[in-house]
Amino acid sequence: MSAVPKNTGNKKLGLKEKYGMMTRGLGWDTTYQAMDDVFPYDQFEGIKIHDWDKWEDPFRLTMDAYWKFQGEKEKKLYAIIDAFAQNNGQFNVTDARYINTLKLFLTGVSPLEYAAHRGYAHVGRSFRGVSARIASQMQAIDELRHAQTQVHTISHYNKFFNGLHDFRHMHDRVWYLSVPKSYFEDAQSAGPFEFITAISFSFEYVLTNLLFMPFMSGAAYNGDMATVTFGFSAQSDESRHMTLGLEVVKFMLEQDPGNKDIVQKWIDKWFWRGYRLLALVSMMMDYMLPKRVMSWQEAWETYFEKNGGALFEDLSRYGIRMPKYHEVATAEKSRLSHEVWATFYNYSHAAAFHTWVPEESELKWLSEKYPETFDKHYRPRFEHWDALQKEGKRWSNPGLPMLCQLCQVPTIFTEPDDPTTTCLRETTYHGMKYHFCSDGCKDIFENEPEKYVQSWLPVHQIFQGNCGGEGLENVMKYYNIVPGQDNGEYMGSQDQTNWEQWTGRDHKDAPAA
Repeated sequence: MSAVPKNTGNKKLGLKEKYGMMTRGLGWDTTYQAMDDVFPYDQFEGIKIHDWDKWEDPFRLTMDAYWKFQGEKEKKLYAIIDAFAQNNGQFNVTDARYINTLKLFLTGVSPLEYAAHRGYAHVGRSFRGVSARIASQMQAIDELRHAQTQVHTISHYNKFFNGLHDFRHMHDRVWYLSVPKSYFEDAQSAGPFEFITAISFSFEYVLTNLLFMPFMSGAAYNGDMATVTFGFSAQSDESRHMTLGLEVVKFMLEQDPGNKDIVQKWIDKWFWRGYRLLALVSMMMDYMLPKRVMSWQEAWETYFEKNGGALFEDLSRYGIRMPKYHEVATAEKSRLSHEVWATFYNYSHAAAFHTWVPEESELKWLSEKYPETFDKHYRPRFEHWDALQKEGKRWSNPGLPMLCQLCQVPTIFTEPDDPTTTCLRETTYHGMKYHFCSDGCKDIFENEPEKYVQSWLPVHQIFQGNCGGEGLENVMKYYNIVPGQDNGEYMGSQDQTNWEQWTGRDHKDAPAA
């Protein structure tokens, strides 16, 4: 048995002592089964841990305190959600175009919370260190709670708007949702230390502000107080998660010098994978919010260049450098959102939300935020599409795009130093050619080719007839998307028509960005 604190009589235990009894005091070394057999996964990645007792949980949160805090938050959350529903809060958002951000969040993000719940439950079983197990268990419960509160909150909108009716089904099948799905399946099929580096560090600590801050602040700016409420309710959990991510990385680096190269490789991989996933968020910030908070470029400069730069400067004492290809991500900050929104405008007939050409006031905002790129490269395209639409020839692309074998995003991105040339990379493995959107994705593939040759690529599956059969009509049935009702052009859609009837206003009445 592990050492148990001495009997303290009637003396009330301090937080540190209580935490010790409720974590390390509950663990033991096995006798009739070898510890290596009971915990087979925390060594095969090559990470060496010499003393699990060196793990420090800065929160020292015990389970009884955890349930008390979470219970109080639940009462407040559901009281506000109920009030929101009873007062028809859905009519207080800026305009119905905003609801498409919720469609993107519900189908793309909420299922990831559940995937994280499953991942942390597995990781908690895999660590032989008791404190690490407790921390993973609490995060697993947090992630399940987040999935539930997000679904409960957004389900209210399903009563009034299209495209929110079958998010779990869509998440497993719709082409662009394979991007977030493959990210988490990649992490879940890794070892426990890589999983926690991928999710708790690279995603939660390095990149989560670029996901949650735009969605929650965007919701507040656009009158969606229900979404803001679940964001606030989750924020204290996210603080713990971020701390866990940084703690586990420092713990590995301090335990053995041989861990550094492994950790650096994971940081490089999961930074790039997370960055490609955030391409969906960039277009939400710049194009899908009727009332905008900040541009993607501004968010990147604040949350990655400034905050992330300070983080990696701190980690440099362990020999950790900035993630590989971070300079490429920074070079793309002035064009990422425009390339992604143009892609979804092209393929809006095969998505689960509406798209539109920005209004003139919105084009002006984009010109101001991106003075070096927008008017030169992207405004002419939108003006051309707008002219076609006014002629009754709304542009769409009837073909299917080539997907990156690694991140599964269509190969839409441009060369780091040339926004007029599509970036394409390829490699050959066992006589087969594989295609990529970037050097970052190509590098990750070549490091673990046997893993990524198995990728389920939606476009390939559609061409093979594995997504409902031939033709777009059958694919839409497979997706459970109603063409023209759940997707396509926003102007003239059922959502727009209903909104104007219910509220007496349209998107032009919304406050300026």
